[in-house]
Amino acid sequence: MSRDPRPGEIYLEFRPVGKQVQVTAIDAATGIEVSTFGPASTSQEDLKRVVVRKLKRRIDQLADAAKQQQDPTLY
Repeated sequence: MSRDPRPGEIYLEFRPVGKQVQVTAIDAATGIEVSTFGPASTSQEDLKRVVVRKLKRRIDQLADAAKQQQDPTLY
């Protein structure tokens, strides 16, 4: 059994902070990390959905930026 990260694998951490919960999502393959806060009364599934969407958007933004910087001779 290998512990190498698979594409699409995401690690989630839920940490209570007062009356809120900090949710952190880390993409296993790239190490890109994002976090968000929500009320402690919100379901974990809802918070998970938000932070995973945020992580996917961040990955897409970084991929788009890398494509634009691919050829520095273009203006």
